[in-house]
Amino acid sequence: MKALLLEEYGRLSITDMDVPPVAPDEVLIRVRACGICGSDIHGYTGITGRRIPPLVMGHEAAGVVERAGSAVAGFAPGDRVTFDSTVYCGSCAFCRRGDVNLCDARMVLGVSCGDYRRHGAFAEFVAVPARILYHLPPALPFEHAAMAEALAVAVHAVERRRPDADERAAVIGCGMIGLLTIQVLRARGVRSIVAADVDARRRQLASDLGAARALASLSEEPPFDHVFEAVGVAATVSASIAAVRKGGFVTLIGNLAPEVPLPLQAVVTRELTLLGSCASKGEFAGAIELLASGAVDVAPLISAVAPLAEGQSWFDRLHRADEGLMKVVLTP
Repeated sequence: MKALLLEEYGRLSITDMDVPPVAPDEVLIRVRACGICGSDIHGYTGITGRRIPPLVMGHEAAGVVERAGSAVAGFAPGDRVTFDSTVYCGSCAFCRRGDVNLCDARMVLGVSCGDYRRHGAFAEFVAVPARILYHLPPALPFEHAAMAEALAVAVHAVERRRPDADERAAVIGCGMIGLLTIQVLRARGVRSIVAADVDARRRQLASDLGAARALASLSEEPPFDHVFEAVGVAATVSASIAAVRKGGFVTLIGNLAPEVPLPLQAVVTRELTLLGSCASKGEFAGAIELLASGAVDVAPLISAVAPLAEGQSWFDRLHRADEGLMKVVLTP
């Protein structure tokens, strides 16, 4: 099969690789669409240490079942599917209580971090456990279905503590996850949503997709009942904490920086609740329904759909971040 291989940091090539073997509990997927995630771009540069070459990246994907393992039930060749990026064991204490995103043996498709290497979906085929697989509605385009993984992350973040309809919510960072979070909040009935981003084009997208107002800084209009932080750097974490009311909530989704200073006194004396939000844990079905119903619109977020062979060029353009690109979907 053809695969887009990260041979070394900053260099991708179309390579011939063996079709992955299929274990009894796995399904072989013919990939029809795979989105380039921001984490793939960071991995491509080597700054995260979680995409150690050689590796086939890619975890936001959809396709068609090619072959099912002998122990698989409920999926058959020809089924249109998408799948979680988290490969969880299904048997540890966290998995047994439903917290699959916290699995002790958690792996992520398209990640190689030293502890494991799991090739992803920038390839003609990928093999995944059937337990992370989801059926797709017939009319949902594959390039839209490939966004289900990112949307499930946004759904999980909102459901960590869903704001009441009359609460004032804010989202800081209008990248992919931030814009999806805005749409999920709107779909959940939250009436007052304010977005913040330094980029004027992203602020316009936020307004188009459901934010009542889009500002350059949350300091223009505090306080909020609940702030969703979707960047993950020191400045935006501090800004989120400063913008929330006493007794309010901050949900931390972004994790671009592994460590940030914490304004501890503000958190303690104003009795704030900080919620971490990691990946998703079963929100995929709900995310697919939001896409299928049109409650969440991902079409404005897809900047390009391109052949897998153009992967190097699109990775370079996304890394430069100078063209206003959002999501690029590659098609093997």
